[in-house]
Amino acid sequence: MAIFALGDLHLSHEQDKPMDVFGPGWENHTKKIKENWNRLVGGDDLVIVPGDISWAMRLAEALPDLEWLSNLNGTKLLVRGNHDYWWSSIGKVRSRLPPSVHALQNDHFTWEEFAITGTRGWICPGEDGFDNEHDQKIYLREIQRLQLSLESARSDSFQELIAALHFPPFNRMGQPSAFTDLLEEYRVRICVFGHIHDEGRNSIFQGSKNGVEYRFVAADGNNFSPVRLV
Repeated sequence: MAIFALGDLHLSHEQDKPMDVFGPGWENHTKKIKENWNRLVGGDDLVIVPGDISWAMRLAEALPDLEWLSNLNGTKLLVRGNHDYWWSSIGKVRSRLPPSVHALQNDHFTWEEFAITGTRGWICPGEDGFDNEHDQKIYLREIQRLQLSLESARSDSFQELIAALHFPPFNRMGQPSAFTDLLEEYRVRICVFGHIHDEGRNSIFQGSKNGVEYRFVAADGNNFSPVRLV
C-alpha cells in the first residue's frame, strides 16, 4: 500500500482551457497523467492531490473532472489549490465526491499508520510581491488551518505524519516560515507541495531540513507522473 502525490492536474473536461498554451509539455497532459498514474499506482495505493485539480468555477462543473479522477487507480485525497474556485463548503464538496475520492480540510485522513494533514497554504513573507496587508491576512489564516489539521491528527493513532500544501511552505529562497515551524513542531515526516510552474521550480528547495522531507509534486515538474513518497 504505497503513498504517492501529484498536484496541479489542471483538469478541464467541461471548460475550454487547453493547457498547451502554457508550453508544449502540457500537450495532451491528461492522457500522460492517466497513463503514468495507472502504470505506477495500484488499486490499494493512495495518491495525494495537493491542489489546482480542476479549472471549473462551480462544483457541478467540476464533477466530470472528479469522475475522471475517480476512474484512475487507487484512493485519491484532495487538498484545495488557489485555482479550485469550484471548491465551496467542505460539506457540499464531500457530498458530491465520487467513489475513491476524498477531500481534506481542517482535519486529517488516516491511511494505514500514516495521518495525512494539510491546507492550501499561501505565499510566504519574503516572496516577491508579498503584500503586508492582503497576503498577510491569508497567510495567517492558512497557518491556523494547517494547525487545525495537525491538531486533528494528534487525537488519532498514527506512527507518521504527512502534510500536503498547495503552495510551498517557504519562499523561493527557502527561508523558514510559520508553516515550516508547525511542520517541525508536530514532527511531520514528509511535506508535499506544488504550485510553481515557471523556471523557479528548478531551484525550489527539496530535501530534508530539520527533520522534515520536502517534496515538490506539481505534475509538469515531474513528467506528469505520481511521485512515490512511501
